[in-house]
Amino acid sequence: MKDAQVKSDIAWANPSKVVIHGLDLCNEIVGKIDFGQMTFLQLFGRLPDARELRMFNAMMVILVEHGITPSSLATRFTYCGAPESVQAAVAAGLLGLGSVFVGSLDNAAKLLQEAIPANTSLSDPQAKAVEIVTSYRTRKEIIPGIGHPFHKPIDPRSVALFEVASETGYYGPYVELMDAIGKEATLQSGRPLPLNVTGAMAAVASEMGITWKICRGLAVAARAVGLVGHVLEEMRQPMAKPDVSFRFVGVGTIWAVGSKASARSEGVPFLDPGKASERGYRSVSACQQCRDLDFSRSGPDGDFWS
Repeated sequence: MKDAQVKSDIAWANPSKVVIHGLDLCNEIVGKIDFGQMTFLQLFGRLPDARELRMFNAMMVILVEHGITPSSLATRFTYCGAPESVQAAVAAGLLGLGSVFVGSLDNAAKLLQEAIPANTSLSDPQAKAVEIVTSYRTRKEIIPGIGHPFHKPIDPRSVALFEVASETGYYGPYVELMDAIGKEATLQSGRPLPLNVTGAMAAVASEMGITWKICRGLAVAARAVGLVGHVLEEMRQPMAKPDVSFRFVGVGTIWAVGSKASARSEGVPFLDPGKASERGYRSVSACQQCRDLDFSRSGPDGDFWS
């Protein structure tokens, strides 16, 4: 019995060449297209034009980095325990991306694409936004892509992304609806619930015809680049040391608990372990960081940071 042939329409290779979506890797890709073009090629099976490339690159780079987050902490701590396995450290950070952190991109895109199915139009975005927000609030569910713990009343990343969308012709019905949802959520809740960056990315991805089912993959690809950077910094300036635990009490604010010498070397304030409990400080974990930054203030009406 002849073995079944296993093949992919994405690429094929023989001893002398590799062909990806009809392009010779060595003669037509290497040195001729950039990483953004290559990513677009993998998704769409063709190279982008100038307008598409600018919008796609903007969407991808905006989510690469956001400082100390649960995913970057997981990457750093994993590298501390297994420095021989950089890929495990990056994977640890990526495994923490989901419906709360970064992964709300696909949920927001699903919301938009179900509200405006392909090849249809929306005559009244504001009325649809009222319907969506009211429905989510009635069910006491988080609205994906809406709300942020400290980027408020505006998430500047969303503004920047929509500016590019406007300049490239991608400011269409999905963007209009997502923007209207953010404003309506703020109105109904009576507190700032800005359209966050994953909501903005979801709108742009929808405008580009990218199915919501793959949108989380875009977020994962973007953040993976940032996590490699955190591994490199951890090599040079280790944060995850066995003799020091950290408490994050705000963005850019770190207290060291355990070793005064290590705290001094890291350039962060030292807290005597004996006084830590009376001040409510404990060793940091991803969940502890979430509580310190008070993400609970976002729900049930708001999303979480990315």
